Amino acid sequence: MESNKIRVAGLTDDSIVDGKGFRFVIFTQGCLHHCKGCHNPETWDMNGGSEMDIEEIKIKIKQNGLLDGITFSGGDPFYQAAPCAKLAKWAKENGLNIWAYTGFMYEDLLSMPEVKDFLDLVDVLVDGPFILEEKSLLLNFRGSKNQRVIDLNETRKTGEIVLLDVDDTDQ
Repeated sequence: MESNKIRVAGLTDDSIVDGKGFRFVIFTQGCLHHCKGCHNPETWDMNGGSEMDIEEIKIKIKQNGLLDGITFSGGDPFYQAAPCAKLAKWAKENGLNIWAYTGFMYEDLLSMPEVKDFLDLVDVLVDGPFILEEKSLLLNFRGSKNQRVIDLNETRKTGEIVLLDVDDTDQ
């Protein structure tokens, strides 16, 4: 697939549950984690969904003047890191922050050179596989207690993982 296209399962242009603020969400297609109890198992097929041109997605984002940022979810966007990086770079240049959800652990992403350009643009990373036994409806912005909401800007500054305070009611 060309890097100016993203294979998507769907788009949402006004989410308040996929990161802080009003968000445009790109649900990427393709995931090999296959977490038991996954919220989006229809996104697993690496050849499912449809290809969308990045320019087409940009137009949809521009049409919503209320956005705080965009969120890459899935599936797992890190399987399509190059086109996601192109869209994320444009979004940052246009004043939007970037959240990304992944079943990978942050530490593992750091050892994957093919995802570096995308990871470097992400402001907040929700990492780790969904674990059904750790599921909680009281968590903000994630589905299971093992998943972390990492402030990547602070993490890069300090060299240590810094978690974002998301005011969970499940303490």
